[in-house]
Formats: sequence, C-alpha cells, structure tokens
Amino acid sequence: MAILKILTYPDIFLTKPTKLVENIDEKIQNLIEGMAFTMYQAPGIGLAAIQVGCDKSLLVYDVSDRDEKRSLHVLINPRIISSEGTAISEEEGCLSVPDFKADVKRAASILVEGVDREGKPLRIEAQGLLSVMLQHEIDHLNGILFIDRISSLKREIYKRRVKKNLKKK
Repeated sequence: MAILKILTYPDIFLTKPTKLVENIDEKIQNLIEGMAFTMYQAPGIGLAAIQVGCDKSLLVYDVSDRDEKRSLHVLINPRIISSEGTAISEEEGCLSVPDFKADVKRAASILVEGVDREGKPLRIEAQGLLSVMLQHEIDHLNGILFIDRISSLKREIYKRRVKKNLKKK
C-alpha cells in the first residue's frame, strides 16, 4: 500500500468544506485503507479525507496507545450533535500543520453522529483525547484548521515561519 500525500498549510484545498459521502463503494473503501495506512505511518491519531486531497466527509482514527493493538475507527458524514463545557487541549498538533503545536480551546465533551464503513449508524459520546481528536478532524471536514482556533498572534507567527520556509525552497 502506498502512503497518500498529506496536504499541508497553506494549501487552499484544506480550507474547503467537504461533501457528504453518498455511496460507500469500493472507491471509498480503498480510500479508507489508504488513509489508515497513511495515518499509521505518519504517525498520527486521526486523518480527514480532505487532508489527503479528497473532498469527502470521512475520517479515520485510532487513539489507542502505540504499544496496544491497533483499533482503527472510521466515521463517515460525522456531525457534532451536542457539546458541553470547555477544555484546553494542550500541545494540539496536526499532520497538515507540521512542526507546530498549540493549546486550543475545545468542548470538554461532545456527542457525534455518523455512519461506519458499512453504513451502520454510529453515536459516539466522547471526552478527553477522543473528544479533542474528533473535534479536530470534524473541523477539517468543515475547512477549519486548528490554527484558526488559536490567538491571531500565534497564528501570524506560524504563518510567517511557513512563508519564510517556502521562500527558502
């Protein structure tokens, strides 16, 4: 299996909202396999289809410890139904925003609905790392990067650093 190319900031495609998955066909199943392989190789705990150049409302994740058995989860057409409280996710990072971490204000707990790779309805109540990761990946599906949720000062510092590095290349 080939590793898919992960788009990185400032790629404009990352700011586009995704389209609903209408049909869970072989093409979608192959995309899921490629995304899972790419996420594990990166390594990451979540990956949205938009990050690999596909504008579908689909994400894969695995928040199990690296030493434990892998536990891949697939979430298609996810929606946050409700959220409660606030929490700061410390040192949040992103495969599409390399070499940068920041504290991000998120909901403390969320309720998410969607379907799995077989089209069966899913309802996930999440707190802690799972909650943060789901909010982060669902943001991707809506064209939002985690740097859009940090202070404008920190965001500008990161953007300047990226522009400087792009000029060097």
